[in-house]
Amino acid sequence: MSLSLTDYFIVSVNMDNGVQERLLGPEAEEKGNLKERVWEESKKIWRVALPGVLSRVSSFGTIVVTQSFVGHISDLDLAGYALVQTISVRFVNGILLGMSSATETLCGQSFGAGQYHMMGIYLQRSWIVDLITLTILIPVFIFGTQIYKLLGEQEDIAKAGGYISLWFIPFVYNFVFSLTIQMYLQAQLKNRIIAYLSIFQILLHVLLSYVFVYVLNWGIPGAMLALCISSWFLVLGEFVYIFGGWCPDTWKGFSKAAFLDILPVVKLSLSSGVMVCLELWYNAILVLLAGYMQNAEVAISAFSICLNINAWEFMISLGFLGAACVRVSNELGKGNAKAAKFSIKVLLGTSVIIGVFFFILCLAFGRVAVGAGLQGTVAIINLCCFYAIGIPLGAVLGYVGHLQVKGIWIGMICGVVCETLALCALTWRTDWDEQVVKASERLNRWYIKSSEESSQSSKHPRAKDFEDQQQG
Repeated sequence: MSLSLTDYFIVSVNMDNGVQERLLGPEAEEKGNLKERVWEESKKIWRVALPGVLSRVSSFGTIVVTQSFVGHISDLDLAGYALVQTISVRFVNGILLGMSSATETLCGQSFGAGQYHMMGIYLQRSWIVDLITLTILIPVFIFGTQIYKLLGEQEDIAKAGGYISLWFIPFVYNFVFSLTIQMYLQAQLKNRIIAYLSIFQILLHVLLSYVFVYVLNWGIPGAMLALCISSWFLVLGEFVYIFGGWCPDTWKGFSKAAFLDILPVVKLSLSSGVMVCLELWYNAILVLLAGYMQNAEVAISAFSICLNINAWEFMISLGFLGAACVRVSNELGKGNAKAAKFSIKVLLGTSVIIGVFFFILCLAFGRVAVGAGLQGTVAIINLCCFYAIGIPLGAVLGYVGHLQVKGIWIGMICGVVCETLALCALTWRTDWDEQVVKASERLNRWYIKSSEESSQSSKHPRAKDFEDQQQG
């Protein structure tokens, strides 16, 4: 059955009308009561954010638990672990987390645009890019002792850190898969399975750590072995879920198409990587500053523990960051600029409420111890706020003002506050209609037809001839 020129014209008009309906979607939404719209949007946000928060809090909890077990082994090992975790692991994790956020953006926009089969291809591309990147960065762990000495750390702490850094190598390779799979599943609202796996992961980790460190008395190898086993348990569970057929629309099996258009993905991934790295490396530099103070073991360990507690709480923010990326990228993929903007307003309001709650909590217990593709702009903001304001101010207060670690911490907070204000201004000034156009251009440029579409196209050669004449 052939397709006539008239039929082709009618199909094209219907497709255009479909696009217009998507663009007019927010107008229909605005007719509802504001309270109802906020409630509906909040439900969509929490559907993504809550599993994301649970999974991130549980996964990062394994690092905190390991730190507590290492602290019971020796003070020197605790300082060495703190050095590796806050410098080397954050350095590598920052790059991989940032590069993986490109997967979050692309998968979210593809899901919103209905290009489901592209999500599996984007996931495979991210594995290729991240795996190559991590392998290039592995010398950071192999030559840990030499690097820490070069950075001016005490020799005994540098040696302890260098030994522990070798144990981190099998652990960091789980980032290649765990980070990207989480973003892939989150974009299609299937991240509950990750929350369940993550909760089981931390329970398994605590059990293994207790057995290996206290019962078997394996020391550092026991603590790090427990960390590696529990982290890869999460990845294997995710593989079973994807390959087992629970993502039939988005996972069509391994494809050669994953090796196409790698360079554009690398470009987007690098801008995302720089954005996140500037924030995570900021904390690493502050730990280095703490290591130059008197009683370096105590200073490094104390500052690292504070950072980990802060980072553990920050996992809640990352959960909402994931929700923001999914909601915004989904709406941009659909062509709903106003819906994306409204989602950001609800997200900001929710985040402020949660932030105030934890701020009050921190005051009360003060003696306890990426979706629209604007990563390049955010990277510049992070560079200015953290490295032009936070670090110099922390150094001055810590060394010149003799506030020691407290001064470095104050400088860090000032840099974060400046970044927050700058990002709020950026969000307010962003033209979301323009972002819709950019998202559409990106999706169309990297789009690859599914097998079903290819077979349908072959049935209508006259339609293809007409399309070729129009392009000619």
